[in-house]
Amino acid sequence: MGRHSLPDGSAPAITGSRTPARRRTLVLATGLALAVVAGSVVALRSGLLPFGGPCDGNSTRLDVAAAPDIAPALEAVARTARDGAIRTDGKCLDVQITARAAHDLADAFGQRPADPEFQVWIPDSSLWAERVGAERGTPLTTAGTIASSPIVLGAVPTAATSLGWPARTYRWAELTRAATSSGTLRMGMADPARSATGLLALARTSAAGGKEGDDADTRTAAAAKLLHQRVADGDRGVTATLPKDDSGAARDNPSRNRALLLSEQAAYAHNTESGSGPSLDLFYPRDGAARLDYPYVLVDDEEMRPEQTRAANRFMTLLGEAAGQRILRAHGFRDGNGGADARVIRTAGGRAPQPSAAGPADPPTVRELQALMGMWTITVQSTRLTTVVDASASMGAPVPGQGGRTRMQLARNSLLQTLATCTTDDDFGLWKFATFLDGPRDYAEVAPTGRLGDRDTSGATHRDALTAALDSLTPEARSGAGLYDTTLAAYEKARTTYASGKFNALVLVTDSANEDAGSIGLDGLVARLTELADPKRPVPLIALALGPDADTSALQRIVAPTGGSAHRVDDPSQLHRVLLKAIITAGAKGPR
Repeated sequence: MGRHSLPDGSAPAITGSRTPARRRTLVLATGLALAVVAGSVVALRSGLLPFGGPCDGNSTRLDVAAAPDIAPALEAVARTARDGAIRTDGKCLDVQITARAAHDLADAFGQRPADPEFQVWIPDSSLWAERVGAERGTPLTTAGTIASSPIVLGAVPTAATSLGWPARTYRWAELTRAATSSGTLRMGMADPARSATGLLALARTSAAGGKEGDDADTRTAAAAKLLHQRVADGDRGVTATLPKDDSGAARDNPSRNRALLLSEQAAYAHNTESGSGPSLDLFYPRDGAARLDYPYVLVDDEEMRPEQTRAANRFMTLLGEAAGQRILRAHGFRDGNGGADARVIRTAGGRAPQPSAAGPADPPTVRELQALMGMWTITVQSTRLTTVVDASASMGAPVPGQGGRTRMQLARNSLLQTLATCTTDDDFGLWKFATFLDGPRDYAEVAPTGRLGDRDTSGATHRDALTAALDSLTPEARSGAGLYDTTLAAYEKARTTYASGKFNALVLVTDSANEDAGSIGLDGLVARLTELADPKRPVPLIALALGPDADTSALQRIVAPTGGSAHRVDDPSQLHRVLLKAIITAGAKGPR
């Protein structure tokens, strides 16, 4: 990441957030800049642009929606333009700034309003505009970036010292692990569902964890559970959770965070605000910081009047000029390329060797963000899982390369891993199936789906009962797989016991095709599941096909009406990872 301040005589380079969008952004920005220059020359020659002259009340209004953190700086630039009688088309430039949370406007723009209230939108991250684009909402054109701010970990002095500040530097995974492993540090963050800061921090945690082995998803989910306990709506909300003073009572208050994942600019604002409490010291991950990039977005520009387009161009130029950049730096922002002067860094809480010289990390894709939000949703929202496990004789077959362990043993171990990631508020249940397992029925409910923290009359928890039930799973000798009748019965039960406010799902684990000739049949099962499925009360069916004999094509037909998915798992020891990814994907599809 660049650390040089912007020379007063330079405008920030117009940048985009990723390649092919970057090329489009550069072309658009270049065209806008040339249009502004050409228009200015014509206006000067015709006497229509008297800089500093008085306004006569004849003005061109430009309505700009901006993220709340940058809105004060933009208002200062707009006020300077009004006071200085800056003009466009011979009329005074009247820019009205409205602070609006980016997630609220992203929701509104995603629905294609017929007459947008704003001509320009400056959210805190390009992620919001990309989300609108992915939803085919209001047409948006990103003309450049006007500012940026890296995402860091800020800590009150005593907590920073315990983490080795300023001398010790961390990678993202190390930093998150160090901050969440201490029961006394108490780290907070902005809600990823409502904040680009929180979402980008979660994305970096996930990406960094992915380089450390196969259990990255599990570690990310575990970190998300801890972080969710202390989330706030946004950066300003999360800084309000810090201690109000340096007293021991404030420091030891369990409701107060001592460390935060936040933007450098939010730390700058906190450290310069009177009466905000102890200043923050900052850690900058050395393997590349995520950053807010504050794009300058034209809203449905093809429908804008020509004078509005020129006013939008003029205001963007003012933000890029030396005076505009000085105002942005005075509010704690870096330029669009990430450059900042030493005063901004020092005031925000950075000291050598913080920040590191690492460049910004690649931003996550829309698909990666959807998966992350699915994981966040099912991690922080209580989950209701009913797991249906094949107990036919074939599950006793040893798996090559696994030291003689059977499919059932490996599947059982993976399900125990899944159970370990659940909280006491999650619901979990277990069924098993094999032909004629319980008289004429092919299935049996081993443990009802219930809250893991609930206790029975002996004081044992439902989690204890589930653990014992999973440990006891063994294949039934000389039996086949009664797949279709079992699936229908389990899905009917999951639908009738649906729990609102939780992520409900049915998980089916099998290594066989249906072997009950007297069952409902595939066509009948699919038709019945189509009748039962309710998008307003979704229960996705997730089918995990173990080994080469599982009927994957039939499973794909079975899961389709429920909004679920089918997955072949050649190595049963990896069932837990595949299941977690399937749940994350299903969670991303769920209603908001």
